[in-house]
Amino acid sequence: MRTIKLGTKSSEVYYLNELLSKLGYSVVVSDHFGAVTDKAIRDFQLKNNLVVDGVVGLKTWSAILEKSKSLFSANSKLLSEQNLIDFSKQFNLELAVVKAVNEVESNGKGFLVDGRPKILFEGHIFWRELEKKGINPEIYLNSNTQDILFENYTKKYYVGGSGEYLRLEKARSLAQDKKIIDAANSSASWGLFQIMGFNAVSIGYNSINEFVEKMNKSEGEQLKAFGLFLEKNNLISVLRNKNWASFALKYNGPAYKTNKYDEKLMRAYLKYSR
Repeated sequence: MRTIKLGTKSSEVYYLNELLSKLGYSVVVSDHFGAVTDKAIRDFQLKNNLVVDGVVGLKTWSAILEKSKSLFSANSKLLSEQNLIDFSKQFNLELAVVKAVNEVESNGKGFLVDGRPKILFEGHIFWRELEKKGINPEIYLNSNTQDILFENYTKKYYVGGSGEYLRLEKARSLAQDKKIIDAANSSASWGLFQIMGFNAVSIGYNSINEFVEKMNKSEGEQLKAFGLFLEKNNLISVLRNKNWASFALKYNGPAYKTNKYDEKLMRAYLKYSR
């Protein structure tokens, strides 16, 4: 986790405010490190024998995470076998099919070790999302944005893990404009089933912000998003028939061939159906 302080606006601040809230502090859970968060941090530092400077660096992060462990279990965010069984019954799908998609999309993990949802940022989608909002992407092209903003698909800039949040944060910070922030959030795939943010409203969420908030809550919420996506895009029957190529095309786009997504799904299904 990077060092943050008063005035910082980032995904790390959102996670910090979430933890502070769970620890009993009356902070607004947002990505803004304002005066209320600063006051809470200084109080936490004072009570935990830390230097009281309002700066959340390695020692303060470690102390907050350690204190949080005693109040809530990370397992509360995770899916259980019963969750998957219930989901498969709800949509009349083989359990092995659900487990196959779960494994291939995110290796069966919806969260990073630091508690944030697993994401993958797509620079070509960001280009399109900016255009949708009437923003010309070309005005933001420079040597510093080449890894987050490009017209055509490439996976050369993927870094994985927490590094994807650095790319997302860079995209959000192109300008202090809600349209750009929303476009950035819409250009990442989120959680266990890597649902692209731009699907949020079409599958039933009020906004991209609500979608991101839900993805941060639990793998259960991520599973719900998967169900909504399947229903909206008429993919239930495709999965029932185990038509991996058709599912891969509709779920991941033409790039599925490059990534051999359909082959990975089939192998995972065979493993779980034994």
